[in-house]
Amino acid sequence: MRLKTTIDLFEYWTRIRGKDVAPLRSQVEPTHLRQILSSVFLLETCDSGRIAFRLAGTRICDLFGRDLRGVPFSELWAHGKDDIEQMAAGLMSNAMPELLNATGFTAAGHCASFEIVLLPLRSDERECDKLLGAIAPAVASSWLEVVPLQFLALDRIRSLHEGLGSDRELKDAKFGDEHPVYERTPSIADTMRRVMSNLFAEFGVPGSVRHN
Repeated sequence: MRLKTTIDLFEYWTRIRGKDVAPLRSQVEPTHLRQILSSVFLLETCDSGRIAFRLAGTRICDLFGRDLRGVPFSELWAHGKDDIEQMAAGLMSNAMPELLNATGFTAAGHCASFEIVLLPLRSDERECDKLLGAIAPAVASSWLEVVPLQFLALDRIRSLHEGLGSDRELKDAKFGDEHPVYERTPSIADTMRRVMSNLFAEFGVPGSVRHN
């Protein structure tokens, strides 16, 4: 975990969690997250059984050029939608925080790297049924929030269980070895860049897909 937005949310979640496996939804106070609130979202299982956005910060909606309330989380991803759905459901049932590294693509050929943190929440004393999350770009780019992202491609998933113990463990989880749980070689993002570059070449569009 490298970015201030995702680190701040994880530290806040850890602090309000105390000794519980996950904090209660009622413990989350938006005013305590005012510095990052525009990049924060809340997922829950909707009536259809899909895991969808209950809330999404303004910056996230600007990134995708639409209001995400009620939109299934898996719909943001290029492929592997069932895998994304199962992954999110598994984080709830196992009360396990995770960090996702992804690449976002636009129809104009832009791409950028993102960190996405997913943190389980409980509605009552028994089980986790929501995910508190944040999405942050790795590098600020002038086109972000102006040119909408069309989809995300998953690069890596990492468990954050290393950071649930002592302060030393938290430091190691943020800045030490990454301990990847899941990684593709080559990554989906690399594959998508090649596919999109070929499409641009096929239609005579000059230049290749940019990677910011």
